[in-house]
Amino acid sequence: MNSPNVPPTPRPVVGPVVGVVGAGQLARMTQQAAIALGVELRVLANSRDESAARVIVDTRIGDYRDLSDLRDFAKGCDAVTFDHEHVPTTHIQALLDDGVAVHPGAEALVHAQDKAVMRERLAEIGAPCPAWGRVSELADVEAFGEEHGWPVVLKAVRGGYDGRGVWVCASADEAREVVDSGVPLLAEAFVPFERELAVLVARSPHGQGVSYPVVETVQKDGICVEVIAPAPDLDPENAAAAQRIALRIAQQLGVTGLLAVEMFATKSGLVVNELAMRPHNSGHWTIEGARTSQFEQHLRAVLNLPLGSPSPTAPVVVMVNLLGGPDPDVFARYEHVMANDPGVKIHFYGKDVRPGRKIGHVTALGTNLDEVRARAWHAADCLRGPNDV
Repeated sequence: MNSPNVPPTPRPVVGPVVGVVGAGQLARMTQQAAIALGVELRVLANSRDESAARVIVDTRIGDYRDLSDLRDFAKGCDAVTFDHEHVPTTHIQALLDDGVAVHPGAEALVHAQDKAVMRERLAEIGAPCPAWGRVSELADVEAFGEEHGWPVVLKAVRGGYDGRGVWVCASADEAREVVDSGVPLLAEAFVPFERELAVLVARSPHGQGVSYPVVETVQKDGICVEVIAPAPDLDPENAAAAQRIALRIAQQLGVTGLLAVEMFATKSGLVVNELAMRPHNSGHWTIEGARTSQFEQHLRAVLNLPLGSPSPTAPVVVMVNLLGGPDPDVFARYEHVMANDPGVKIHFYGKDVRPGRKIGHVTALGTNLDEVRARAWHAADCLRGPNDV
């Protein structure tokens, strides 16, 4: 007990606790925003070696597929959100029934988990989508190809990401092996797109919504390698249309938190490709390139706080993903990259380096697109290291 003449010992201000299911690089980068906001971040990891588990003190080890682990994890959290979309929908609903504030909720997140459910709902609300249908036999694929033309895009209904679970089949013979794998599939008409765009929006439980500028994403072997913000030479009317589509999807699906809408730009208009309900690779540029990063925005949204400004901090921002090369000693190459261009920002995810694996990203800002792209790619290429070691 303190004496009358001794002031009480000050206690630290404890902010809200946000639980993140999953401990990948998205949770790791969310910690940076949580520190500034005074938010206590808790993660559910499979092991202490995961990316976020290495830097977040309140790391709980458990299995996101185990409802009892999820319930234990959620105790004391002011909000629970996700680093990935793989938590069973029934488990999310059970947490909601327990009174846990889960964002996004089960009824929203299922649209990012199940591509067939997503396509059905997007069609209902009038979002632009390719022709599609469920297929279970080769004859179904052949009939789809006869009606909509070849190639036919086959997608795993659940579980696909970064190009996994997507097969572009030029003929029934190519489709046969995919169908015979037994993976639940849907078929989509091939979209002859001119480029790929992405729109990142945020929506709070209050219903407030904001949209970041439309960006162009560049893919290689099914993996995003570059994001350009804003998308160059995009007509302002088309940009506004893309933002309206994304905000409408967020509202109609009841999304709380971030929603990334990946789109194809075609000669005849925009086509929605995929959805993600969490911070997204297409939004990493916002850490330096926007007034409010996607990670801070997601925390604001799931805590039902007023959303921050999504305005860019520079006319041009380019983010290049850092893929692992044969030499794992990335840190040894920092000196050259930092000395060559002090303005480039490096983000390393603390992952074991393997060739082709996403291990970080670099961001460059400026006024001239060609110059900014060259700076970002030079940094990424140097960090990756020589092709032959």
